[in-house]
Amino acid sequence: MPIFTHNSINTAYLDEGEGDPILLIHGFASSKDVNWVYPGWVSTLTGDGRRVIALDNRGHGQSSKLYDPADYHTSRMAEDAFELLHHLGIARADVMGYSMGARITAFMALEHPDAVRSVVLGGLGSRLIEGVGLNPAIADALEAPSLDDVVDPEGRVFRKFADQTRSDLRALAACIRGSRQQMSHTEATLIQAPALVAVGTKDDVAGSAADLAAILPDAVAFDIPGRDHMLAVGDKAFKERVLAFLAERP
Repeated sequence: MPIFTHNSINTAYLDEGEGDPILLIHGFASSKDVNWVYPGWVSTLTGDGRRVIALDNRGHGQSSKLYDPADYHTSRMAEDAFELLHHLGIARADVMGYSMGARITAFMALEHPDAVRSVVLGGLGSRLIEGVGLNPAIADALEAPSLDDVVDPEGRVFRKFADQTRSDLRALAACIRGSRQQMSHTEATLIQAPALVAVGTKDDVAGSAADLAAILPDAVAFDIPGRDHMLAVGDKAFKERVLAFLAERP
């Protein structure tokens, strides 16, 4: 697996296929493989004639593990993604993120607009501007001795997921505490890239897709039918809508 090093941070990534490039940014406690390879996104997008780049965010997968919450500021994580594109000689790409990855995508579109052709925000709606990321109680759940010691329902969901992905729990706890940046309503209106906002109809984490799409200057909303936050990622209807969006955008 190739590794890109920037500012002493090692970023593991994959680069497959040919055609218009699309960068994939995974969600919290996940990885490029869990979020994009195993659910079939990489094969779907390369099969659609696209070059797919997907990275492991800092603190995740095979990338550097950091333990200071300040190292997980969303702008720093967006900079990792931007610098990876620069390293690969890609001046402009479509960017797709899920959950925390969608928040990173939005910050990347705001801070590096010339590098972002379009955005797909999966698993994140109005909470981009009405919230500050995941519940901080999840950090306590990650630091608990075991899953059996976790009482908070949301904390149990993420601790179980983190255990399944064999994640570095201490790094993830730092990530939760450090990546709680809120984008203002005014900042969201500055994102000019065409956007697709997709949220499961049973998702109680992301907020409203329609409400966020109404704020972004050039956005459409898509309700992923019958899916919650965890199960929407690999949904067939979600994939079909993303392919249609990529085909339609300028």
